[in-house]
Amino acid sequence: MTAIRTGSAGLNVTDLERSVEFYRRALGFEVIRQSDGASRRYALLGIDDAVLLTLWEQSAARFAADRAGLHHLSFEASTLDDLRAAEARLRAADVAIRDDPEGGDAASAGQLFFTDPDGIRLEIYTDDPQVPPVSEPGPPRCGFFGV
Repeated sequence: MTAIRTGSAGLNVTDLERSVEFYRRALGFEVIRQSDGASRRYALLGIDDAVLLTLWEQSAARFAADRAGLHHLSFEASTLDDLRAAEARLRAADVAIRDDPEGGDAASAGQLFFTDPDGIRLEIYTDDPQVPPVSEPGPPRCGFFGV
């Protein structure tokens, strides 16, 4: 088999309009296509016509972090400056950033963790060499969110 990589992700949500608005405001995604019917509702979201995320309105309850399945969904920012711009966008959208340091520069750690309206855990990170390496031993910061 040749090398493969992750393509788009699909998430189940409880309220399609609310989730579409969140991903537009918080991550700058555009709606590429969206269903108009009353049943089988979905939206394809992305940037520059590239689908990155599909939202499916087919859940009755929020994300259950204590069950097997998705741990978190991550998006990569090309540079530390891009990650800082993403942090500013999240703050402007009033999105709470997990492990937010005093002074509000969470991006300096190279990772931002937050949740969507259904409690789905999300991350934006960068591998920019400007980010200092983690010196503390132990699991990755994203490892144990608690449930």
